[in-house]
Amino acid sequence: MNGMPDRNLIRGVAALLLLLSCVAAVSAGIPGDLNGDDRLSDDELARAIIGYMRATYCGENVIHLSSGQLAEAARFYEYGTYPPEDDTVLRIGSPNVVKSPSLVGDYYTGIFAHLSNLPLMQMGADGHLFGQSAERYEVSDDNRVWTFYLKDDLYWSDGMRVTPGDVAFTFTYIGKKVPSAGWIGDTLVSTAVNNEENAVILTFNKPYTQLNLEFATYNLLPEHIWQEIEDPVEYTSTGPYVGCGPYYLDEINLDSARLIFKKNPHWQGKQPAFGAVEIHWYGTNDAACRALMSGQVDTYYQYAKSYPYASVDRLSPADFSIVESPSIGLTFIGLNLKSGPTADVKFREAISYAINYPELVTIDTLGYGQVPNRGFVPPGMDSYKETAPLRYDVANAKTLLAAANYTDSNGNGIVERDGDGEDIVLDLLIRTGYHDDARLLKEYLEAAGIGADIRQVDQTTWFGLKDNYEYDLTITGTTPWGMLMHAGWGTGYFDSRRTGQGVLHNLDDPVFLRLCDDILATTNQAQLNKLGSDVQDYYAAQVPAIPLYWKRDVTPYNRAFTGWHSNPLFGIYALDTFLDVRPIAG
Repeated sequence: MNGMPDRNLIRGVAALLLLLSCVAAVSAGIPGDLNGDDRLSDDELARAIIGYMRATYCGENVIHLSSGQLAEAARFYEYGTYPPEDDTVLRIGSPNVVKSPSLVGDYYTGIFAHLSNLPLMQMGADGHLFGQSAERYEVSDDNRVWTFYLKDDLYWSDGMRVTPGDVAFTFTYIGKKVPSAGWIGDTLVSTAVNNEENAVILTFNKPYTQLNLEFATYNLLPEHIWQEIEDPVEYTSTGPYVGCGPYYLDEINLDSARLIFKKNPHWQGKQPAFGAVEIHWYGTNDAACRALMSGQVDTYYQYAKSYPYASVDRLSPADFSIVESPSIGLTFIGLNLKSGPTADVKFREAISYAINYPELVTIDTLGYGQVPNRGFVPPGMDSYKETAPLRYDVANAKTLLAAANYTDSNGNGIVERDGDGEDIVLDLLIRTGYHDDARLLKEYLEAAGIGADIRQVDQTTWFGLKDNYEYDLTITGTTPWGMLMHAGWGTGYFDSRRTGQGVLHNLDDPVFLRLCDDILATTNQAQLNKLGSDVQDYYAAQVPAIPLYWKRDVTPYNRAFTGWHSNPLFGIYALDTFLDVRPIAG
């Protein structure tokens, strides 16, 4: 206030004069959103330049054009033309169908948007977690306070800088407004920002050892956009959506079944080789496979699942290389542990012997699977324990039922509880895609003397019935993230305190809840391994769920491209892939 000019302002004015004197001669850059047929007016170009200078030289976090966009605007102003747009496209075919133009409300859009709205963390090929939009993190001794230090060179696609405030807003916002993130709202006590260190501090009401893993899955949202949106789950837009990755989500086109990502003009990191990335989704796996083999798309991707086993042999070895890896996802039977006969562990034990696991392995995995163990957790996971294999033994299933007073008093082939004359007919609730397995399961149960009626519903209805425990059995699946989330080893599917569309949250046994809390509280690796072993012993003894098979994932890589990467969490849909993949010359 002493009347002296601000030094930043002097630098800004000087740089502005320099820029005005030479910008018309600059032709390199990125087309951005300025392409059009009309020459920019003097006022439009001046506003663009001023916005850029305010952000670059005066340190203001304002929406502005990138230097490349600004140079191209000046070129258009001076010569009336733009350089040719980069029209190269990487096309990905997927059976993961986008059902709504909603960044937050649509499940698969949210997964695909990891490319545009980078989560804080990411997983490497070896399963190691490291920073993505975060440079690094620190955690308090009691695992309640997590500090994430953001990378300094991240910018939203509208030109504003990614700030700690954006991170604090994201987790407070989704914790309150997104049901699947309700656990965040229940446990996040406070947020604080440290702009000096470009850091955000998140404080929770209980220890959370696995938070770095959780935060490899939640997309960051720009506060200056989403603070105006009351209901993010219901909010829809065909785009563009502001993002902070190497690409932003430009369009969600339900008519052409495509997500279109375009280069973020403000991305400061390694520049990707393609001008755009397109996700083409198909109604069936077979259609997605045909698109790959015919060259309509460059690669195939299905979240948390293998390339279809039946289609592997149709891939030409000259065009594709095949990589197999143990999957930590699986298909399993979920049981209602709150009421009905499935609440009885002796009844669940009998069911476990009624299932023909070898037949399911043959039919469902075509040789790419194996009979699972009682410990539920597949061998690809850390601290895997070799519990006893699940065994198909109908005679033993009947013996166990009889010993637990489930008998067939009227001789109709279906058991009753304590011979009360009321047949036990289980409600087998499924979604689309599980009918074949449900039909087999019904046959297996009936052979052991247990009735079952299949009830197939749409996904939304399944969510509601499952959350209200209005079923006896359901067939569902885990994802790699699902097996790793919460306290790990699949606990997030069963802990009754957990929220989310795909979880059963059916276990409120204090013994199990204590195991989860102890895992989340410890930082001792030996103790963590012991607790992981205890979880698997609990699964083996209490049978809260029954895996149908373990499997291996098959990933086809197009030999026309190099630079593919993959990780256990999201497969090839990883940031490193999009930064490194490029056509092989010649």
